[in-house]
Amino acid sequence: MPNLCLASLTAEIEANVRRALLEDVGSGDITAQLIPAERLAKATVISRDDAVIAGTAWVDSVFRQLDQRVAVHWQVADGDRVKPNQPLFHLEGPARSLLTGERSALNFLQLLSGVATRARHYADMVADTHVKLLDTRKTLPGLRLAQKYAVTCGGCHNHRIGLYDAFLIKENHIAACGGIADAIAAAHKIAPGKPVEVEVESLDELNQALAGGADIIMLDELSHDDMREAVRLTAGKAKLEASGGVTDATLRSIAETGVDYISIGTLTKDVKAVDLSMRLSI
Repeated sequence: MPNLCLASLTAEIEANVRRALLEDVGSGDITAQLIPAERLAKATVISRDDAVIAGTAWVDSVFRQLDQRVAVHWQVADGDRVKPNQPLFHLEGPARSLLTGERSALNFLQLLSGVATRARHYADMVADTHVKLLDTRKTLPGLRLAQKYAVTCGGCHNHRIGLYDAFLIKENHIAACGGIADAIAAAHKIAPGKPVEVEVESLDELNQALAGGADIIMLDELSHDDMREAVRLTAGKAKLEASGGVTDATLRSIAETGVDYISIGTLTKDVKAVDLSMRLSI
């Protein structure tokens, strides 16, 4: 499962920012009109939290789309760890544009840095194991690629991007298809070459998925003992992904069962934005 790279996201970033500016600025920033149009200013954005940075390209796009006279000078890069009160970037340009773009720029940076910070927290917990931590599709509508990119800035990895790039055959799919073997066979026929992953809830279902030729098998809330047994039974014939019940208290012990992947919905779903502040000077 390849990770998103920033170079592939140019059009997505521009579209994200266009929507954000339309939402926030609308027909025009009436408060900014209180400031003389010719007045220039400088600003510095700092973090108030320990954090991992993600989203610099979205900030650049905000000010580029608003006013190309604004210069953005970064002191950090995506993936960097920062401390409270550390300067992240400096701005120079028309005061109106700096203030108009402030909220949209900081919204992207605080959200995506929040995702990266959460990802780094979990990645650090299992850094000495071979397991890869994966995100899920539990993302904010319209910002999936942005959040999945932020996950990689924090040292975790991307699962499938959407419903189109890999099969994930779950309980209801299995029931509708008539069984695990039939579902896997249909997947190979519909889209040869696409990864086929099957969710199982028991070791018996694991054996059925192995017999059917699944590429990846998701162990849905199996006990840790059953996960270890699944690793033994699979013996490298498929990749194993643990899912469900993943918390700070359980992550390490799940990783030590020997599974290849652990998927964690909270990487993108329950994110606390990083606290940022912009200080303006004329």
